[in-house]
Amino acid sequence: MTANILFAAGDTRWRVYEAPLRRALDNKGVDARLATDLPPAEVDYIVYAPDSAVQDFTPFIRARAVLNLWAGVEKIVTNPTLHIPLARMVDHGLTQGMVEWVTGHVLRHHLGMDTHILHQDGVWRPDAPPLASDRRVSVLGLGALGAACARMLSHLGFPVTGWSRSPKDIDTLRCLSGEAGLHTALEEADILVLLLPLTPDTESLLDAARLALLPADTVILNPGRGPLIDDDALLAALDAGKIGHATLDVFREEPLPPAHPFWAHSRVTVTPHIASETRSETAAQVIAENISRGEAGKPLLHLVDRDAGY
Repeated sequence: MTANILFAAGDTRWRVYEAPLRRALDNKGVDARLATDLPPAEVDYIVYAPDSAVQDFTPFIRARAVLNLWAGVEKIVTNPTLHIPLARMVDHGLTQGMVEWVTGHVLRHHLGMDTHILHQDGVWRPDAPPLASDRRVSVLGLGALGAACARMLSHLGFPVTGWSRSPKDIDTLRCLSGEAGLHTALEEADILVLLLPLTPDTESLLDAARLALLPADTVILNPGRGPLIDDDALLAALDAGKIGHATLDVFREEPLPPAHPFWAHSRVTVTPHIASETRSETAAQVIAENISRGEAGKPLLHLVDRDAGY
């Protein structure tokens, strides 16, 4: 039987994804009709990005699943017309990119690289950084991305504490959960990494009260979701010298407006949402695997818990 697959992620992405998707489906032995303009009543699977023109799923009466190209699903999970399974993107290319960004910036702050780069002024500054074993890192969010980053940092010798809303058990990591666990993770963080999904429970999680729990001069890295942080509270903490630095890759509004105070703040580094990107070759393999499983009557991978929001 032919699987009818609608690519509903925009013309720009179609040009990038068409060939990799066809190769990946062929490699999985899936007899597929892949197009951008299939009649809704004939569609079996929807390859999707939340900025798609498709926002009403009611006409897709026989569709078996929506396969999201992004790791984040906050812009689709609450769609009232979506009643079929939703799978998020869990892709080793995306994960590797996030591990590289987080590891690079943790090491940058740990080793004090900014000091040496910005102060090439003839002054000899021989102060050596502590060893990784003396620099505590907390990672909020222990999904696929958070767990991978936490494992890498632990492998490098950092004592890593991970926190998640529900209890987790991950080798080599100290895993905490609940409000008391969150307080501990914050109070013991010399470097704090935010990799939580965005849900009503996590929006502005890092507010003024929780920022006040962090040790003096804590460095914050946010490659997760912009609204995890209360921007005004973070700026106030930076201005007061409570937070040492914030390296931010995601923002409430993107692109970050030129007049936003983050751009000019001496204790903020802005990167333009580049920590991790879905790669077409590896993402196509994930999509093809799920379609192959669906055609074989097997459970789909990476299904979203609609109640939890991720």
